[in-house]
Amino acid sequence: MTDRLATTFATPRPALVCFLTAGDGDTAANLDALVEAGADVIELGMPFTDPMADGPAIQAANLRALGAGTTTADVLHEATAFRARHPNVPLILMGYANPMVRRGSNWFAAQCTKAGVDGVICVDLAPEEDPDLGPALRAAGINLIRLATPTTDEARLPAVLDGSSGFLYYVSVAGITGKQQAMLASIEANVARIKQHTDLPVAVGFGVRTPEQAAAIARVADGVVVGSVLVEIVAEHGPAAPAHLRALVGSLAEAVHCAPRGAA
Repeated sequence: MTDRLATTFATPRPALVCFLTAGDGDTAANLDALVEAGADVIELGMPFTDPMADGPAIQAANLRALGAGTTTADVLHEATAFRARHPNVPLILMGYANPMVRRGSNWFAAQCTKAGVDGVICVDLAPEEDPDLGPALRAAGINLIRLATPTTDEARLPAVLDGSSGFLYYVSVAGITGKQQAMLASIEANVARIKQHTDLPVAVGFGVRTPEQAAAIARVADGVVVGSVLVEIVAEHGPAAPAHLRALVGSLAEAVHCAPRGAA
């Protein structure tokens, strides 16, 4: 399988990573809008009944998607269709352990491979629980992307990095997704600290809503993750969301791509 993530992060410019919840609105049209506007990596959320790491916007998106009857099979169908339309854009499935392992980790890994998924972020799978999913994903060539936070200290970081691949997702605030954002100095210091321990690209997310915020983070990280504000656009505009997504993501992409990586 082509390592689309490695290719994306090998470019000299930072990457824009965009998140939407599968089954919330017209998923295909909304994902296409993100790519058309310049998103480099797509995170597709798998709806779950108890999204404990997510704030109100993404919680509501999960409920809308589940209310519309979205299943794991539907998510995989969206992933398969996305890969057919966008053969070179990395696609990450992001969600919680229950939907990923309920049929067995080997089944899930095989389905990810079949759908052309590049990586998986399992929000509630601690490194100590890696055997529940990690070996199956790695055997299938699927990147297991782990999360680090401001509380991931020097003693904890090696466990987080062990078995992680693709990129490391640095959660810039100790809390749920939403509108709060860490100070840039804290982000810069923690990204620099993490990079002393790994060659993996580091993408920073949680609380990024504007091109100005995205540009500032892009100067100190390898990627910028944007989610809640995009989910809010889907909720507000419904069938008209693609045009609004293109407008915001276009400005985010310009800001991120113009920031030289590691400039600060």
